[in-house]
Amino acid sequence: MGKITTVGVDLAKNVFALHGVDRSGKVVLKKTVSRARLLEEFSNLPACLVGMEACSGSHHWARQWERQGHTVRLMAVQFVRPYRKSEKNDANDACAICEAVSRPSMRFVPVKSVEQQAVLALHRARAGLVEMRTAVVNRLRGLLSEFGVVLPVGTQKLRRAMPEILEDGENGSPGLAREALAEHYALLGDLDQRIAVYDRRIEQLARQGEPSRRLMQIEGIGPITASAVVATVGDAKLFDSGRQFAAWLGLTPKQRSSGGKLRHGRISKRGDPYLRTLLILGTRAVMSRTQDKTDPKSNWVEALKARRGRHKAAVALAAKQARTIWALLAKAENYQSPRSAHSAAN
Repeated sequence: MGKITTVGVDLAKNVFALHGVDRSGKVVLKKTVSRARLLEEFSNLPACLVGMEACSGSHHWARQWERQGHTVRLMAVQFVRPYRKSEKNDANDACAICEAVSRPSMRFVPVKSVEQQAVLALHRARAGLVEMRTAVVNRLRGLLSEFGVVLPVGTQKLRRAMPEILEDGENGSPGLAREALAEHYALLGDLDQRIAVYDRRIEQLARQGEPSRRLMQIEGIGPITASAVVATVGDAKLFDSGRQFAAWLGLTPKQRSSGGKLRHGRISKRGDPYLRTLLILGTRAVMSRTQDKTDPKSNWVEALKARRGRHKAAVALAAKQARTIWALLAKAENYQSPRSAHSAAN
């Protein structure tokens, strides 16, 4: 049996499929291993290239195998899929991963450190609470509408109206319904407090780190976005350019070009949807103030809004922000706002 040089691993909860080849590409390892024996299995292998799809648990296993002397590469699922030659099962997935990781043009996902994943755990927990809060607000609106109480759009308007609604005995809501409404309103306050705790913790972490402080100089980038970007990206120099970074975030348009004709569609929405959402929400806040400014960036945004509409302009500005983020992280530079640059030029 030849010496194993490359191993593809199909990750799962309890049983893992391994597919290994030697230098000539001949299959020399094809088996399934339980979770309890996975580290032992790799400790018996010679130092080799290990490929995995970037998914839940992949960063943990990558760190473990790197300590054993292996070279680990993570890949996005959509880049591995074309290499699967037959039906989808664990063995064929491991074979496809082994084939994909050996391609010289393959793009890899950097392995995250424990510290990065700890910060992202705070973000994921906070995002879950925000989703719960949104669900509670929507449920309150739905329950109130059943009794003819329809509130204006806006969470803050609901918060202001709820105490009066609960105290008003003439609005037609029975005692049982009023009790459920009061419990949900109390739950909304509890979620607000818990989210505020996460906000303070994330802001504290963001202000402690020099890269995140640099990103917070950009308009529309606050502690939450800056912290999430630094924890997710790691080393920005892994990207060749700001446009590649924006494409990794899914902010660049899909191409359906053929015969020399360029056809651009909607944005690809690849990458982390959490980061993409934070950037677009930040640009919407920036765009609410651009009509009162005269710097080149604000003029560009206003012209784009008039030509393409507010939603497309927000995405385009988010892509521009992503390129700026890459430049600040990759080149370790401070941000110079368009207003200050415009004033200096004049």
